Amino acid sequence: MTPRSEPAPDQVIPWAAILGTVYGDAMTVTAHPAPSQVAGIDVAALVAQVVAGPNAETLTSTSPFTLEPLADVPISTDEDVALAFETARRAQQRWAQWTPKERARVILRFHDIMLEHRTTTLDLVQLENGKARIHASEEFMDVLLTARHYAQVAPGLLKSLRHRGVLPGLTKVQEIRHPKGVVGIVAPWNYPLTLAVSDAIPALLAGNAVVLKPDSQTPLTALWAVRLLREAGLPEGLLQVVFGPGARIGPRMVEQSDYLMFTGSTAVGRELAEQCGRALIDCSMELGGKNAMLVLADADIDRASEIAVRACFSNSGQLCISMERMYINEKVYDAFLEAFLNRIRNMRMHADVAWGSDMGSLISQKQFDTVTDHVEDALAKGATALVGGKPRPDIGPLFFEPTVLEGVTKDMRACITETFGPVVSVYKVQQRRGGDRAGQRHRIRSQCLDPHQGHRPWPQGRSPFARGHGQRQRGLRFGLGDHRSADGRYGSVGAGSPARQPGVVEVHRVADGGRAAAARDRSAVGYE
Repeated sequence: MTPRSEPAPDQVIPWAAILGTVYGDAMTVTAHPAPSQVAGIDVAALVAQVVAGPNAETLTSTSPFTLEPLADVPISTDEDVALAFETARRAQQRWAQWTPKERARVILRFHDIMLEHRTTTLDLVQLENGKARIHASEEFMDVLLTARHYAQVAPGLLKSLRHRGVLPGLTKVQEIRHPKGVVGIVAPWNYPLTLAVSDAIPALLAGNAVVLKPDSQTPLTALWAVRLLREAGLPEGLLQVVFGPGARIGPRMVEQSDYLMFTGSTAVGRELAEQCGRALIDCSMELGGKNAMLVLADADIDRASEIAVRACFSNSGQLCISMERMYINEKVYDAFLEAFLNRIRNMRMHADVAWGSDMGSLISQKQFDTVTDHVEDALAKGATALVGGKPRPDIGPLFFEPTVLEGVTKDMRACITETFGPVVSVYKVQQRRGGDRAGQRHRIRSQCLDPHQGHRPWPQGRSPFARGHGQRQRGLRFGLGDHRSADGRYGSVGAGSPARQPGVVEVHRVADGGRAAAARDRSAVGYE
């Protein structure tokens, strides 16, 4: 495929032209069949990579921008999943014999091929996920950085090490790293490129095979990345793709994986963790939360408001570390809100595959309904929408305005239940000696800064905004080290770190437990 050139940032491209099939009015949902091409890519060739029988049932994915169909994707049966693991296991035995440098060369070629197809990849991510192009670009860059980073460091991390024996001169110790085997990856819809590929890359470099289950709403992006990996020289059979509802495919993957990577809701994560425990396999999970941001009295108001917009509305708030609560010191409350709300009012939204939009669409009707329900429930019970608060059907069927709520109380769903959308609640607080009272009440662990000493590093590499920490932890789980923690391992690419500014503090999610965690479990996050 010849890569398309990237249009100018201010050039708007109609979605129908990118789909390759003109359906008429973009806001009218019709019963047309799925197009033969999406973003210039042959759909049939992509879905043929799914391990499924010739007469398999299909699921139809749609574009959030228009609700028009994108692809009919075959559903894998239990037998198909078993075949995928059997094939991957055979391929892994040969792959494990490759040297780390040989494996790294494949990943470096993938990096270069992906870079050549930048425009096509961004178009596809936008069409399938509905996000703004700037946020699709963040995913794209994350995959490139992950590929190049681990391809460069994996040979050194995986080399054998010699240690002094118990009896020097008589005994010696050699430390050799072995692959896990077959790694199962259950990827979500909110970052369909990076959360499918950025976990697969270190797993592959460590000598493992991968069986990937992309989310039912965003299969094409993952299949496109798999195609490019194979084009880069990844051996046949090493990376298998299965597809279907998570409740049906997930348990089969646990039964046959040697290691499971899951990104999704807390409720589903607990079920899978229990199954992994019974199967005696390791797992790594990134789950939901209800994250908070503190704005203290010494904050730089202009910079803090800029950070807050990105922290709250990146990817339309469909991000596990998105800020859904803001505790603002009473001394700067009015000034901060004025700056924050002005930035939000200037945000641009459109349903075109192009640069120039600051926030995209929600992913599905289910997610749209959840956001609408949380906002309407809060307003009905006395909260106020300082900005936003309404759907935008004039832009697209699933667009919802970036929303700031004031006066949210604990009897409202938006208070402690994860919204997973462009909604944030603001609270005026008094700063108490020893920490913020609201933060203590909600059992939130925070990392504060000394404005006179600059940025203070986050303990144990746990800053959810530090991209490097997330990359290292991904690799370490698959044999590139020994760090086992999955808490806060992913970053918000391009969102910046509130903790880098005096007076602005990002707050970690609390460990599971208590009423807040129970409320999170009841939330419908939108993951399978």
